[in-house]
Amino acid sequence: MQLTLEVDGLLLVGAVLALSAVLVSGVVTRFSGRLQIPGALLFLGLGMLFGDDGLALIRLDDPQLVQNLSVVALLFILLEGGMTTKPTDLRLAALPGLLLATLGVVLTAGVTAVGVWLLLDVDLLTAALIGAVVGSTDAAAVFAMMRTTPLPRRVAALLRVESGSNDPIAVMLTVGLLATFAQSPSPGQWAVFALVQLLGGAAIGGAVAMTAVGVLRRVELGIEGLYPITIGAVGALAYGLAASAGASGFVAVYVTGALVGALLPRQRRVILGFHEAFANAAEIGLFLLLGLLVFPSELPGVALAALLVAAILTLVARPLAVIVCTLWQGYSWRERTVLSIGGFKGAVPIVLATFPLTAGIDDADLVFNVVFFVVLVSVLAQGSTLLPAVEVLGFRTFPPSWAPVAQALPVEGIEVDLIELQVTEHLEIAGRRLAEIPTPPGTVITAVIRQDRVIVPDGSTRFEVGDVLLVTVQSTAKAMRRLTAWARAERWTQ
Repeated sequence: MQLTLEVDGLLLVGAVLALSAVLVSGVVTRFSGRLQIPGALLFLGLGMLFGDDGLALIRLDDPQLVQNLSVVALLFILLEGGMTTKPTDLRLAALPGLLLATLGVVLTAGVTAVGVWLLLDVDLLTAALIGAVVGSTDAAAVFAMMRTTPLPRRVAALLRVESGSNDPIAVMLTVGLLATFAQSPSPGQWAVFALVQLLGGAAIGGAVAMTAVGVLRRVELGIEGLYPITIGAVGALAYGLAASAGASGFVAVYVTGALVGALLPRQRRVILGFHEAFANAAEIGLFLLLGLLVFPSELPGVALAALLVAAILTLVARPLAVIVCTLWQGYSWRERTVLSIGGFKGAVPIVLATFPLTAGIDDADLVFNVVFFVVLVSVLAQGSTLLPAVEVLGFRTFPPSWAPVAQALPVEGIEVDLIELQVTEHLEIAGRRLAEIPTPPGTVITAVIRQDRVIVPDGSTRFEVGDVLLVTVQSTAKAMRRLTAWARAERWTQ
């Protein structure tokens, strides 16, 4: 007598897939040296190996199912990306990041679309659809890359802001172009659609996040493990409310994550630990699913054209978008080079390529196969050249010196918070000694990070522009206001 369930075999194969992907990725990372092979390619490759065109251990020919599961995975990847986007990232790169996330996506899509139209035997609308699908960088790929490839601080901040917020523009362009196949929306309808997607998503995400933060600041859940689950539910709520209102759920989720990460420091460590692991699992599952959906035997037919399209995307469209969106903002050619290489494509374009499949347009298979091949080439080329390029260009390639300090101070569970304060030229503390500007009650400056040094301050320590102060404060709103007023040399009350 034996008890078997229908799901048993699927769980076994799924476990083998996941473990194989992780082990192979680890082995390649260990022995590849300076040539970094992106994990995304390994996960996609294993999916293709186990799929219909490979060992046929898993049969998956339902684009709608893959699309639905992919959206769920992207939700949690963007939520974690928002939470890891620091307020200092926004101060460093808000303008160029948002320009790249909007104008940059449109420029990339447009230049790529022209290349597709010239190289492939397709109509202009299909070419525009391919350009729109590959127009955005991929949050999952970019965030994973930055965990293992230290970048210059301003460049890393820009890539975080861009990759976390540019998916909605690509989604908007893709959905709008699919609607154009069936109808002809006017420019006014396009404008209304874009505004509702962006502003509506941001507003709903902000409202949900502020409400959740306000409740969690006043209500103790008791069990530490409930906080990350609650934040996950909050992110899903933001997505669902935005989608129901016709706005962008992706924008709402990212804004929710960014505000929660910035305004809920008390439980930050346990929340981020859980969601980083969950986002990694979602990334693995997402790439495996997409690998299972593709038929490798169909790729050689589009290989030459897709290689040319990938060359236009990585060598022309992306650099042009970076140059235009960083004009007059003090970025050097070296930083722009890293930004151009670091704009990874990944799961999001392949997920968007399933939209034509579910919409049933005539060239849907061609769009999916070309996009899949372009992403493979793009991730391989950019992923394997980014670290060598960073080193050749003379940028430091080790983690910031404050990272281990901040991670070694678990402040949850006690009535203090650890705050990162960056000294800018606009703050009155710049150029002054600590003895001249005593800190408010309940505030202690524990370390000053200056380039590659960590300084334990005393009264003679003079703060310089670019310093990062690690400040311990009491967990009260009044203490935070005092610290802000101190940094600005404003009057603060006891």
